[in-house]
Parts: sequence; structure tokens; C-alpha cells
Amino acid sequence: MPAKPVLDERPRIADPLGARALIEAVLEALGALSHLVGEETELIRAGRLPEAMTREPRKTELAGIYMRGVEQVKLNAVALARFVPGEVKRLKEAHHAFQGLIETNQIVLATARAVSESVVRDLAADANRPMRANGYGPTATVGAGVFARPNSGPLMVSRRL
Repeated sequence: MPAKPVLDERPRIADPLGARALIEAVLEALGALSHLVGEETELIRAGRLPEAMTREPRKTELAGIYMRGVEQVKLNAVALARFVPGEVKRLKEAHHAFQGLIETNQIVLATARAVSESVVRDLAADANRPMRANGYGPTATVGAGVFARPNSGPLMVSRRL
């Protein structure tokens, strides 16, 4: 869903039509951003990290459009409250819902990061564990002795969570 960029950086709202247009533009940007963040969250949950990362440029673009719109809303808060108080309330509710979506996204990202760190840590511990069998004494080894490769076991890494 493409969002319309907000054109003027500092518009002055002078009538209900302009107020409604500004709110609608910000809501449209927020809707597109919410949709994209929701997709990203689901892809990360599914372990499809490379696919989730492809959404980053568009997410950055939409976040910029939304933030510029929020700045315009702040600059025109008095006029918006006077001309379209119901639309302002709708925008606040949408923003609060978006904050919940962002919190969920952050939790999923933190979980994926913790899981990947755990996998890497366990893999490093397994790769560094000596693979030599001890003989009869504390320093005895079996096989090629000091020339045995300590980390010669098979190694396999999955790219999916």
C-alpha cells in the first residue's frame, strides 16, 4: 500500500478540508508502515530473516514520511483540534495501536537475537571441545597423539531458526 509523501514541510492549516487532508495523509503513511512492520515481524517469527531484511529500505522511507507528518500535526495541533477533533482522536488511537505493534516487533527481534546468540555460543563451545579420547593417564591420548586434530568432527549450520 503506497503512502503519499507529505509535500510541504510546514503547512499552516486554515480550514477543515486542509486539516482532514493532513490527518488522512499521516494515517495513510501510518497504515502502510504498520502493514510493513507486521509483515517483518511475521517473517522474523518464521525464521525468514533475509526476506525480512529486504523490507528495511521501504520501512525507513515510510517511517520518514510518517515522522514528517507527525511534525506537521504537532505544528498545527491547535487548528487540528479546532477543525477535526474526531480525526485527531482517530490518529491518536492509530498511533497507540502502532506502538503496540512496534513493541511486539521489538520482542520478536530480541528473541531472534537471543536464539541466534545461543546457537552461535553453543556451536563455538562444541567446535572448541577436544575430540581426542583420553588414554589411561591424565595426559595420555589415543591415536596420533599430539598431532590429532582436536576439532575434527563434522560441522553443520542451519540458516533457519
